[in-house]
Amino acid sequence: MAAGRAAGRWGFGPTPRTVLLLALGLVLVIPGWVDRRALVLMAVWDVLVLALAAVDLRRLPSPGQLTVTRSWSDPLSLGRPASVAIRVANHGSSGVDVQLADYTNPSLRRDLAVIDFAVAAHDEAERRFDVQPRERGDISVGSVAMSWQSGWQLAERWAEAPVRQTVRVYPDIREGRDESLYLIRSRQVALEKRRSAYPGAGREFESLRDNRDGDESRDICWTASARRGKLVTRVYQPERSQAVWILVDAGRLLRARIGDRTTLDLSVTTALTLAQVALGSGDRVGLLAYGRRLQHRVAPARGAGHLRTLLEALATVHADGVDADHATAAATVLASQRRRGLIVWFTDVAETAGVPEVIEQAMTMTSRHVVLFVVLRQADLHDLAQRSPDTPHPVYRVLAAQETLERRDTLLHGLRQRGAFVLEVGAEEMSGSVIDRYLEVKERGLL
Repeated sequence: MAAGRAAGRWGFGPTPRTVLLLALGLVLVIPGWVDRRALVLMAVWDVLVLALAAVDLRRLPSPGQLTVTRSWSDPLSLGRPASVAIRVANHGSSGVDVQLADYTNPSLRRDLAVIDFAVAAHDEAERRFDVQPRERGDISVGSVAMSWQSGWQLAERWAEAPVRQTVRVYPDIREGRDESLYLIRSRQVALEKRRSAYPGAGREFESLRDNRDGDESRDICWTASARRGKLVTRVYQPERSQAVWILVDAGRLLRARIGDRTTLDLSVTTALTLAQVALGSGDRVGLLAYGRRLQHRVAPARGAGHLRTLLEALATVHADGVDADHATAAATVLASQRRRGLIVWFTDVAETAGVPEVIEQAMTMTSRHVVLFVVLRQADLHDLAQRSPDTPHPVYRVLAAQETLERRDTLLHGLRQRGAFVLEVGAEEMSGSVIDRYLEVKERGLL
């Protein structure tokens, strides 16, 4: 909340109605050439109009008598519409019509929000306008400019209310929540399918059931079978409380845009979705976000409070303009995680003559941990590589695209041969593919 401060040197001025009334007095100039009394009448008219405008100005509340409050109804999420409430309180003795312009950050709203209020004396009014964040992180919101008139509309005051704020835009929380709800509903079906595909997966006891065809003899509980007089099988579930590290590369390669989102935004949203699902499955989730330097390091833990910590950290991950330091990131995780865990690495592969550093570091981690290497498929490059040029000029671009993709495939294939899981997926299927591969790792008992 902030009180108004006079804008400009004077902070007040005439209205269009006052100017129009003064202009009407100029009509008496024509008869004034014949009769001087018409000029006197014109002067009296102008003085009367200016006097009424002065009285109207005195009736208007001063800037300090108007206070402005800006409030946010819900947490801001990337790409999700939200509403902002603006409340104007009039502590003056007369009602006013207020026009307010909120200088919202362009990353929240493309155009200027202009709102009209009618506020009675010693009363307040509230209006709302919509925003749709296009960037994550801490966003600065500017002041509010306002002008107001009384019912006479002969004078106008101008002021600025310094309601400057810094608001935080979070990753797409709803997408992660919807993904989690879907997975919870389909979890039992998925688990049964995976158990049939990988018999004996998971060694944490869950329950007992009657023996079925295909069950392994080692899973038979002989004591329970003796009591019931029939074969009873132990049912196991994937182990819980295992470590899942999420590595988010925030180097220059992740600044590439796909529509309105950057690759980093898509990675952060998927990382949040994975954290929600993994925490719901009972695992401990850690986070390492890095560019040229480490931005956030959150040790693995569980619980709703820990999810909030991860959310706050992911909201402020920003892309650097230089290549990320993958070696330091890998060394930090290896030093922090001694026992075998799952490393989910959101990154991209640079086009270099040698083996990119991120590939080398991922290979060094595969001997101690399960590595899930996630890169976004470059759809425009694939489209270019599949073209059949009609003229010689585009041939070089098509050949360069094909060579780039071939080298990229070779690098990722080498990483797969070293035991890493590699996902090269499109933006739409990124979250679902990562969650599906996480469930596969759990069901196969690879940790």
